Amino acid sequence: MIAAELLMGALPQVELRHWGPQAFHGVTDDSRKVSPGDLFVAVPGISVDGHRFVPSALAAGASACVVERLLPELEGLPTAIVPDAREALAHLQAAAHGFPGRQLRVIGVTGTDGKTTTVRLIVAILQAAGHAVGRVDTVGATIGETDIDTGFHTTTPTSAEVQSYLARMVAAGMEYAVLETTSEGLAQHRVTACEFDVAVVTNITHDHLYFHGTYEHYREAKARLFRFLEQAAHKPGVPKVAVTNADDAAFDYLRAIPAERPLSYGIRQPADVSAREVRLSPEGLHFVAQVPGGELAIDSPLVGQFNVYNLLAAIAVAHSQGISAEAIQEGIRGMRGVRGRMERIYRGQPFTVIVDFAHTPNALENALQTVRTLTDQKVTVVFGCAGLRDLTKRPWMGEIAGRLADRTVITAEDPRTESLDDIMEQVAAGCRKAGRVEGRDFWRIGDRREAIAHALVMAEPGDLVIVTGKGHEPTMCFGQTEYPWSDHQAVLDGLAVLGYV
Repeated sequence: MIAAELLMGALPQVELRHWGPQAFHGVTDDSRKVSPGDLFVAVPGISVDGHRFVPSALAAGASACVVERLLPELEGLPTAIVPDAREALAHLQAAAHGFPGRQLRVIGVTGTDGKTTTVRLIVAILQAAGHAVGRVDTVGATIGETDIDTGFHTTTPTSAEVQSYLARMVAAGMEYAVLETTSEGLAQHRVTACEFDVAVVTNITHDHLYFHGTYEHYREAKARLFRFLEQAAHKPGVPKVAVTNADDAAFDYLRAIPAERPLSYGIRQPADVSAREVRLSPEGLHFVAQVPGGELAIDSPLVGQFNVYNLLAAIAVAHSQGISAEAIQEGIRGMRGVRGRMERIYRGQPFTVIVDFAHTPNALENALQTVRTLTDQKVTVVFGCAGLRDLTKRPWMGEIAGRLADRTVITAEDPRTESLDDIMEQVAAGCRKAGRVEGRDFWRIGDRREAIAHALVMAEPGDLVIVTGKGHEPTMCFGQTEYPWSDHQAVLDGLAVLGYV
C-alpha cells in the first residue's frame, strides 16, 4: 500500500477535493489495468483523452482520480486536480517506486544523433572505473549483469517503466543510472522526476518536427533535461553538471541554463574538453583529449569524425565524476560499438557491408562521409524516410545521398499510413536535384528486402554498401501494424543468396 500523503506530497501543484487519510495499491493511467484501491490518473493523450475513461476506472475500483478538470462522475469522490496530468503521473510513479532517482547518480543524454553510442561510452567508462551502472537506451536496458529487451521503437519508455527500471537498479545495488532521453520523452514528462545529476547533449539538428512543430520547440524540449538539474533533488557531494557541445548551433541557448558545473566539449570552438591531433582510420579513432588540468591519449575502435564528438561528451561526463584517465582510456578501448550503429556484417564477401541507424539528414551525411574514408571504390546507400514524420527532410536526405553516394537505392522505412510511392518520390526529387539519374545512379524499390538484395548484387570487389535508417529496430510499420523486421538479417539473407554464408 502507498500512503496518499506520500503521493500527493510529490506533486508540485495540486488541489485536493473530498480527500481524507487513505492508501492506494498502485498508480496507473490505463483504465484497463485498474485494480480495486488504485489511484487513476486521467492523462490527455494525442488522440484520446484519458478523462473519457474516468467512469471505467471508477467501475473497476479506482478509489481516487487525478484529473486536469472536474467531471460530474467525480462529485463527492476523492479527487486531485493538477495543471498537467502527465507531469503529475511522473511524480506519482516516482513516489510509488520509492523515489529511486534520489538513491542513484543519474545521467541523462539527449540530442538528435549519437545518444545511444554516448550512453554506452559513459557506461563503459564508469564500469572500467569500478562503478555499478544501469542503463536505459533505445536499444535496450541493462541492470547489473542482466540485459532487458525493452521492446522500444526508438523512443523513451513511459514514466512508469522508467521509474520501475530505476527502482530495480537501486535494488540491484547500482550506483549510476545512465538514461537516453528523447525529445518526445522529455516533452511528455516520461523522464520527469528522475532526479538528474548530469545533463548531456550530443547535438540538436533537424528531426521530430512532425511532433514539435518548429526547431525552437524541439530545442526547448531538449533543454528540459538541463532545466531538470535545478529542479532535481540535491544529493550530498554530487554537483549538478551540464555538458554541452560548443560546436553545435544550440550551444549558447543551452549554456545559458544555470548549472552548478557547466562543462563544454568541442573541436572547432574553444571548449573545456577538446580534441587535437585527430586521426581517422578504418580501424578506429586516435586523438589527444584535453581536459581541465591535463590531457590523455584516446584510442577507440569507433569510426568517423562524428564519434569524436560522442567520445568527447563521454570524456566530459567522466571528468565531472572524477574518473581517472586510465579508466577513461580503458572504457573507451573496450567499447566496440552498438548494434545497428556503423555495424559491419562480414560473411567472406569481397566488399564491405554496414548497417547504421542514420535516419536524419545530419546522421546520413555523417555516415556517408565516414564510409567514404573506408573505401576507394563505389559507395551504395540503401535508405528510406518514415511516414507521418518530417516531410521536409525527405528531399534533403535524397540530395545528401545523391551528393555523397555513387548509388542510392530508395526503399521503405516505416511508411505507416502514408503512400510509400509518394515518400520515395520525395526522396527521389532530392537525388535528381543532386544531378543523379534514375536507373543509372538511383533506384526506387519499395520492398526493403529486395532493395538490400539489389544493392548487394551491384557491389563489386572493394565497394561498400551501407543500409541506413532502421539499425537495431526489430519491426517495420505498414499501415498501423508493426511487422517483424531486421536489416541485419536481410543483409545476411542477401549475402547467402550470393553464396556468402
